[in-house]
Amino acid sequence: MKRILIKNAKIVNEGKIFEGDLLIEDELIIEISDSISAKTDYKVIDAEGNYLIPGAIDDQVHFREPGLTHKGDIGSESRAAVAGGITSFIEQPNTVPNAVTQELLEQKYQIASETSHANYSFMMGGTNDNLDEILKTNPKNVAGVKLFLGSSTGNMLVDNEDVLEKIFSSTKMLIAVHCEDETTIKNNLAKYKEQYGDDIPVKFHHLIRSEEACYLSSSKAIALAKKTGARLHVFHLSTAKEMDLFTNKIPLEEKQITAEVCIHHLWFTNADYETKGNLIKWNPAIKTEADRAALWEALLDDRIDVIATDHAPHTLEEKKQSYTKAPSGGPLVQHAVVAMFEAFHQGKISIEKIVEKMAHNPAKIFKIEKRGFIKEGFYADLVLVNPAMPWSVKKENILYKCGWSPLEGTTFKSRITHTFVNGQLVYQNAKVNEAKAGKRLLFNR
Repeated sequence: MKRILIKNAKIVNEGKIFEGDLLIEDELIIEISDSISAKTDYKVIDAEGNYLIPGAIDDQVHFREPGLTHKGDIGSESRAAVAGGITSFIEQPNTVPNAVTQELLEQKYQIASETSHANYSFMMGGTNDNLDEILKTNPKNVAGVKLFLGSSTGNMLVDNEDVLEKIFSSTKMLIAVHCEDETTIKNNLAKYKEQYGDDIPVKFHHLIRSEEACYLSSSKAIALAKKTGARLHVFHLSTAKEMDLFTNKIPLEEKQITAEVCIHHLWFTNADYETKGNLIKWNPAIKTEADRAALWEALLDDRIDVIATDHAPHTLEEKKQSYTKAPSGGPLVQHAVVAMFEAFHQGKISIEKIVEKMAHNPAKIFKIEKRGFIKEGFYADLVLVNPAMPWSVKKENILYKCGWSPLEGTTFKSRITHTFVNGQLVYQNAKVNEAKAGKRLLFNR
């Protein structure tokens, strides 16, 4: 039996911050108190008044395995995740081959069981012709079904409206969607291609993958969810206009339609294309300052429920290609939590709200068993954050396999000092312990 005692922490949980101690026994939190006495067999960690938060649960990552492992793999990207305070992730199906059968889905779980530093789940992918496979998905040990209603990396566009309605009507599982209207994007792209050929300046990305493309698609998905009673979760919202589609009038537990925003849409605006170029080319696109302000407003007033990363690495060589050839996406898991703490330092958000949106709410939305909170009897997925320990993002401290970050050169005021996954200390003093502590996430449904 292994016991770890964390002393003198500012414990952040369910809207409160309180000073206290926490005792871990094997995988679980067994005691939280004002003061716990150390015994001889305890490993003691003095938190020195730093924040102890539940590990972040990232509900949308692309770790690129199988088939795209030159960009990243489950081992490499989960290492970066735990270094960044993310202790659980939900990975998307647009790998190669796409995870659109039960057999292919289980192969990913097998890889993760051998290589993942963080807890893991994988989304079942939907296509125009795999409803039978979707319906075989076990809701107890698979996070949900992912549908691409706009094309992105991979070939998983679901554009048959009859099929969409069937999927929405047939499954009780959570359906997560990427919403961009394909016809609108194609028409916009043709217009810019006519003028610039393949070398379209990236500053037009947000006009090609436009507000209209996002709104048309997300409003249609929401209308379909309301019609069929489906449980819908809308990924990576990027526009002010879409904020009108979501509500804060009912508690999260009662919402049938929930919303997510990603770090990059809260951090960058279209003005940053000038200096960052294709490094911040994402789908949906980073939009305007007004859009970013509206996303922040909706996040704080609870129309948006979750903060995630959409971590999607590509090599620098791939990103250096011309606009039409350069893939969309970028790596973020190592820097997401500290980026939000930076927003705390800027007075934009409280630490309690960060924890709510990055740990509590993903656990509630996906009904994840015994994770996302600092509670006795829950798994010890925990992160210590020093809010006054500045560091800068540099090539040499980037852990992503692709070796770059859109936040390179940024200095953060806060630093993650310790990460625990299932009671194991997996990250300390800027080093990842090579133990593979991750477990398959289970769901209360």
